[in-house]
Amino acid sequence: MKTKNSQNAYNEKTARQYISDDKPIINVSSEIETQYNWIEGKRTDEVTGYKLYFTQEGVNPFAVKFVKKPSLPPFLSEVKLDNLEAIEIRSNVYFRSEGIRVVK
Repeated sequence: MKTKNSQNAYNEKTARQYISDDKPIINVSSEIETQYNWIEGKRTDEVTGYKLYFTQEGVNPFAVKFVKKPSLPPFLSEVKLDNLEAIEIRSNVYFRSEGIRVVK
């Protein structure tokens, strides 16, 4: 028997299952990764999003996708992710956020 994922879209509830609001989120990215659209195995110039990496106590580093290019916070700074959402696909969890703010 396989578990059926009843949520087929990004949502905040799924994000809260993995990322705690009580613990600080730390930026571990030193550069912004640009994601591009791929068609038939070839990369196009169309930008589909941007990716930064973060960590939290008790959680392995995780990637968060942004639709609009965020400003890069200082390395190892504490941040707040605006409207953090997640989706479970097979055994993977993917995160996205609308924005990022430096806390300290």
